[in-house]
Amino acid sequence: MKLKFLTIIFSIVTLVVAGQKTQKVGVVAFYNLENLFDTIDGPNDDAEFLPNGSYGWTALKYQNKLDNMSKVISQLGDSPDEKIKFNGPTFLGVCEIENRTVLEDLVNTPLLKDQKYEIVHFDSPDKRGVDVAFLYKGDYFRLLSAKPYLLLDPEQPDRRTRDQLLVSGIFDGDTLHFIVNHWPSRKAVSEKRVQAAQLCRSIVDSILNVNVNAKIFVMGDFNDSPVDPSLNWLIHKSEKRKPLTPDVIKLHNEGFSWHKKGIGTLAHNDIWQVFDMIIVSPGVMTDTVGFRFHSASIFDRPWLHQKEGKFKGYPLRTHAGGTYLNGYSDHLPVYMYIVKDVVKE
Repeated sequence: MKLKFLTIIFSIVTLVVAGQKTQKVGVVAFYNLENLFDTIDGPNDDAEFLPNGSYGWTALKYQNKLDNMSKVISQLGDSPDEKIKFNGPTFLGVCEIENRTVLEDLVNTPLLKDQKYEIVHFDSPDKRGVDVAFLYKGDYFRLLSAKPYLLLDPEQPDRRTRDQLLVSGIFDGDTLHFIVNHWPSRKAVSEKRVQAAQLCRSIVDSILNVNVNAKIFVMGDFNDSPVDPSLNWLIHKSEKRKPLTPDVIKLHNEGFSWHKKGIGTLAHNDIWQVFDMIIVSPGVMTDTVGFRFHSASIFDRPWLHQKEGKFKGYPLRTHAGGTYLNGYSDHLPVYMYIVKDVVKE
């Protein structure tokens, strides 16, 4: 079902669907910002991203990175012809950011400043210092709680990796929960990502145990595809595919459809992979009164891709092969429309 938008009200769009229903729309998005580091020597392993580091990370390059990221974010949810504009998503999960300072600099760029984004961030124990975080338009979302969850490995108790971030709040009368993830990289064995999936699923179940109809958005760079064991655990709460028992609540992952179509959010060895996803609980799919799922997409524009060379067609990133490209990220962002019927008095 296509959306015919009538007017834009900041982050909520009033529209008519099929010429009958008037609805409100919000945009939920996720973006791996690929090494959004400042130029200051911090307590983490950030030597590469210093003026005298291997990337020669100067104030100018940092500002270019902020401007490039804000260009993408400001268009997330917009139609390709720009006839529909949100001026940035209502909710945005991000990863690969160094600290809160880079987020403050990001939301104060010219393209994002007027949107009044609020920040939820906790420093994680990751060795490189890269964290997950959550941005939301403060005029429309009332924050109730935020909590980081430490990913522990029983076999390697000293191993440090990214937290998982749970954010809950009220959006136009609806209680929404967001879990932001950045699971262990492909350099780690798959069992590490299964451990991350188990932690994430435990957070999901702790919410569903209170309210089976809770609206939960699990977003992130999972470093696995929709058909890998870790995502199967998260979706089905099982290491193997098998019939669901009544006590297991299956989650919905639109990333399956992208995977089947052969499209993806990043490219490796000339193969597109779906690593970035927004996965939702049944309450998001079935509610008939509040906000519910409408559609989800990969945000893809020609200017986000390399135009020439060995990696022509790949996402245009900041650096490649030691060369500064002044690009965006090695990942494409993803976004989801959620809609709510407007009840006429």
